[in-house]
Amino acid sequence: MGARIAARAGGGVMRVFLVLVGLFWLMPTIGLLLSSLRGPEDIAASGWWKVFTAPSELTFSNYQRLLDNSTITDSLFSTVLITVPATFLVVVIGSLAGYAFAWMEFPGRDWWFLVVVGLLVVPVQVALIPVSELFGTIGIFETTFGVIMFHTAFGLPFAIFLLRNFFAEIPRELLEAARLDGAGEIRLFTRVVMPLGGPAIASLGIFQFLWVWNDMLVALIFADSESPPITVALQQQVRQFGNNIDVLAPGAFVSMVIPLAVFFAFQRQFVSGVMAGAVK
Repeated sequence: MGARIAARAGGGVMRVFLVLVGLFWLMPTIGLLLSSLRGPEDIAASGWWKVFTAPSELTFSNYQRLLDNSTITDSLFSTVLITVPATFLVVVIGSLAGYAFAWMEFPGRDWWFLVVVGLLVVPVQVALIPVSELFGTIGIFETTFGVIMFHTAFGLPFAIFLLRNFFAEIPRELLEAARLDGAGEIRLFTRVVMPLGGPAIASLGIFQFLWVWNDMLVALIFADSESPPITVALQQQVRQFGNNIDVLAPGAFVSMVIPLAVFFAFQRQFVSGVMAGAVK
């Protein structure tokens, strides 16, 4: 009885601790949301926690100003235009390459996979100057297509490494049974490997989406200055005006809440993909 009471008490304490950690983790997001719902005078006068004693300060006028700011709205469209293709290309190409490295025989397969693993340690900063010169030579510097190609190229090594290891855990007997039924490589990939690899593919898609959406360094260098992504647009707003917090706060919250919504929408698949292969 004593052990049972202690176990229940320990579980209760752990739940309280996890709730506190969750609230602490969400505090910046909550603060940004409440700041985006306050007027510029109220923001300058006191902190965002003042709304708990003066809820009348809350207003949606800041979001109206945000919608009227063509720079921010256009940058959101540019961010989507970069993030969606870069995520899609990495998922598709990484899935095909991961399947090839896991289950197809071709000359130098292991050596090529070692090259892919070696590319994981190459930092983005090392490639900025040579890739800028290359993009300038072929005419895609400061274009949306160039940003997509950069994110795709640097996202593929991790994608291939992750999916190859996941696909390699699929039972060989399952693939051999499909081959005996007359399935070719394409049908085997689309009908057997892809459904089983759904959690890993979803995890990869979330990682790539968050990386591209929140990126600022690559966008600052390679993106078109006339249609920058949201991260660069917000940075330019700070540099040009400095005190327009009534636009910056809702813009920053919108840029934050979209990747959060994507993460929570695919949370179940993300956890399944991360934990896949941990227990056999």
